[in-house]
Amino acid sequence: MNEPLKLIVMGVAGAGKSTVGLAVAKALRATYFDGDDFHPRANIQKMSEGIPLNDEDRAPWLRTVGETLAKANEPTLVGCSALKRRYRDLIRELAGERILFLFLSGSPEIIKERMAGRLGHYMPLSLLDSQFRDLEPPEIDENAVIVDVDQPLDHLVDEIVEILSPNR
Repeated sequence: MNEPLKLIVMGVAGAGKSTVGLAVAKALRATYFDGDDFHPRANIQKMSEGIPLNDEDRAPWLRTVGETLAKANEPTLVGCSALKRRYRDLIRELAGERILFLFLSGSPEIIKERMAGRLGHYMPLSLLDSQFRDLEPPEIDENAVIVDVDQPLDHLVDEIVEILSPNR
C-alpha cells in the first residue's frame, strides 16, 4: 500500500505558502494545515514586534509540524517556511516517512511586493531580509520540487498538480 502524500509547502514569508497550499490541497483533495497556526504565542509576539526568530524559537514549532505529518493518514500539506536544511531534516526525522518539500521560490523584489500588499498578517515586511538571510534552498539530495511563484495562481497550482500527479 502506498503512503499518502505528505508535503511541506515551504519558502520565505510572503511566498504564498497559505494561498498556494490551500489551492493545491483543494485540487488534490488533501488536508492543509497552516504552519503559522502551530507557532507558540511567544513566537507570534516576537515576530509581531519585528524580532526575527532564532533556532531555539523555531524548535517547538518544527516539532509540531513534523508530528502533524507523522500522524497524518491521508494526503496532507503543511505550510512551513522550513528555511534551513537542519529544519527540514528535523521535520523528516519526526514525520518518520518520506516527506516532499515544495519550495515556493521568488526574488526578494517579488516577495516584498506581495508582502507589502498583504493585510492582517503578523509578519512585518521588516523581517523579510532575515528570512532571505536564513534561507538555504533545498539541495539536490533532498526530496524537493522548486517552483517559481512569479506567475498567476491558477498556473502555479496547475504546474504543481501536474508535477505531483505521478505521486498521487
